[in-house]
Amino acid sequence: MSPLQKRSLGDSGLKIAPLVFGGNVFGWTADRERSFQLLDAFVDAGFDAIDTADSYSRWVPGHEGGESETIIGEWLAARGRRDAVKIFTKVGSDMGQGHNDLSPGWIERAVEDSLRRLRTDVIDLYQAHWPDPRTPQEETLRAFDRLVQAGKVRAIGLSNHDAVQTTEALDISAREGLAAYASLQPHYNLYSRDTFEGALQDLAVERGLGVITYFSLEAGFLTGKYKTAEQVAGTAREGMLKDKFDERGVRILAVLDAVAQRNEATPAQVSLAWLLSRPGVTAPIVSATSVEQLADTLKAATLVLSDDDLAELTEASA
Repeated sequence: MSPLQKRSLGDSGLKIAPLVFGGNVFGWTADRERSFQLLDAFVDAGFDAIDTADSYSRWVPGHEGGESETIIGEWLAARGRRDAVKIFTKVGSDMGQGHNDLSPGWIERAVEDSLRRLRTDVIDLYQAHWPDPRTPQEETLRAFDRLVQAGKVRAIGLSNHDAVQTTEALDISAREGLAAYASLQPHYNLYSRDTFEGALQDLAVERGLGVITYFSLEAGFLTGKYKTAEQVAGTAREGMLKDKFDERGVRILAVLDAVAQRNEATPAQVSLAWLLSRPGVTAPIVSATSVEQLADTLKAATLVLSDDDLAELTEASA
């Protein structure tokens, strides 16, 4: 297999393969041993960017957050492969304070916790996970700037911020001479398009921001595994997926199937290849809990869809 074409993540100075591993599964639906197998397979296949957050997986009973970072850190220590990967993590989710927190004091404390768990002396991309209405953006940016100046963080990014918040942040950095956000992490896929398209996508393209999309397969809806609302009844995905089998959702699945068959591919591979063709998108985040599922998903990086295929998918999902 030929080497994967690396893509620049905005002006962060980071170049990454076109799919990013979503580390929310580590220590949750993938135990330590399985997580190590997944990370080995991902890097052996030529991929190099791993995305996590300090809050993964606080939602699991008995967890307090940091479980995913801890497993990644143990894998890095066991394999000695720190130079082979880019580590992306996030700060700002509620870690017990009762609210999202991007205050300078919290960031300074949280980064040390993340560095310790990840067993590294530098985070490649440190992202503001959610907006914090209590903290002025300039204060957050000054805290991030200090981390960049200290060499603890290579680049900074945003997740779940809208176009107005992102523009304000970029303008503050330019005016005050502070480190600027180089990337965005929006919820975006073939089914959920208005979560990114419009003002935010226009801004990303205009300002040259890197974009790594999450929920790239809409919680499994775009894998083609489920065709009807009845099939998700009683499953763990029911709450997230049951309302998606409307006329538009069913149409998207039908076109996905047709394009997949024409290309001897799977609906998941086609969904990701469509994302990779979209203006501004650098790399979708993908996840898996088995090595077989991961190997299948990663084929999306080398799947080239025709202009007609792409147009058909874009039209069906409009």
